[in-house]
Amino acid sequence: MPANRPATEEPRLTVTRPPRRRLRRALASALPVPVIGLVLLVTSGNLLLPLRQVVTIEAKMASKRDFFQDPVVERLLMKHGFRVHITNMGSREIAKQDYEGYDVVFPSGQPAADLISRERARANRPVLLYRPFVSPIVLATYRDYAEVLRVEGVATRLPGPGGRPMYYTLDMRKFLDLAHGKRTLGKNRVVQRDSKGGYRWDEIDRKDRVSNGNKILAQTSDICESNSAGTYLGLVAFVEHGNDAPDNEAEAEQLARKIKPLLIEQGLPSSERAETYLSPDGPSIAPISVIYEHQFLAHQIGHQAEKGTTDDERVLLYPSTRFVTEPQLVALTGDGARLGELVGKDPELQQRAMELGFRARNAGSGATSDELTRFLSERKIPVPTASSDDTRAVLPSLPLLEKMIEIVGDCPDRTGSR
Repeated sequence: MPANRPATEEPRLTVTRPPRRRLRRALASALPVPVIGLVLLVTSGNLLLPLRQVVTIEAKMASKRDFFQDPVVERLLMKHGFRVHITNMGSREIAKQDYEGYDVVFPSGQPAADLISRERARANRPVLLYRPFVSPIVLATYRDYAEVLRVEGVATRLPGPGGRPMYYTLDMRKFLDLAHGKRTLGKNRVVQRDSKGGYRWDEIDRKDRVSNGNKILAQTSDICESNSAGTYLGLVAFVEHGNDAPDNEAEAEQLARKIKPLLIEQGLPSSERAETYLSPDGPSIAPISVIYEHQFLAHQIGHQAEKGTTDDERVLLYPSTRFVTEPQLVALTGDGARLGELVGKDPELQQRAMELGFRARNAGSGATSDELTRFLSERKIPVPTASSDDTRAVLPSLPLLEKMIEIVGDCPDRTGSR
């Protein structure tokens, strides 16, 4: 370095620190947002969902899929680590088709569940059955049609609040007589038409309440696939056979051919009878539809919640001859059994079933609880009450019922042939 060159001072890097008070203030204002969010996620159970293994249940279901497709039920099941993927089909179709690869099947009634149980037992692959709730078969109609039947002496008002009842008892014998062309006028006078054709609505409507020239029949879903249709067939057969079920194949075949006109002279059956009934065009399409009680009650519960009043024009006819359906969730795998246990015992899921119109079973005794009665009463929705003189129907044995369904519906048998 030259001697006359002045020495340069090394540069210095100065680091300034923010005051501790300012740093603490910044942290204090920023931390509460994520902390509060964390607390909310933990308390709601949603934080843990991505970390918990979620089991996807493969299921075949009929009308009781209404329960599993409810958003509240889906959220409750997810909280317990279940997601249910549903393949939709009729109850009898569920029993007829292959269910390999499925965890559960949920037909809407006992006959289809029995078919599945027997087939699995023969293959040495037993199943577990769960009955979380029940729902009776009902005939859904509209007030004007119910009143026409009441004046005819075929329907009777059931006790209820106010002057416009929501529920009626339907005399099944007199109702089927109308389809046979027979009327009871007064107490003892029976009139039989010369022709074999049954009566039409405009022929018995004395006060011009309805303008409908269709035959007086109850419309069902596809009898080859649907539990509700098969159950209604069993009810009609029971009444037509003198309040008794057929004992042998010859009786069953003869009875099936006798009642066939009562079940097929109604046009093409709809796969979703409840949807048709609840649609604006329902009265003109199907004055009487065979559905489940929970479908009607769920509509009334929703109507009350949305509009503050019940749907006064839609009413139920409870057949004097009754058969309470026993929907059975059939568990085919261990995961399916865990789902069945959960649905039958979890208080939140049982509460939600009731809110959807089902008669939930008591987890301890197996009997239906009276929670639905309290729930409806609190919301000022009339509670269904059974008539004291109703007859409990007995369905034919499973092989005979299957034979009758095949005859009435011209259904293919389990091998696919007609």
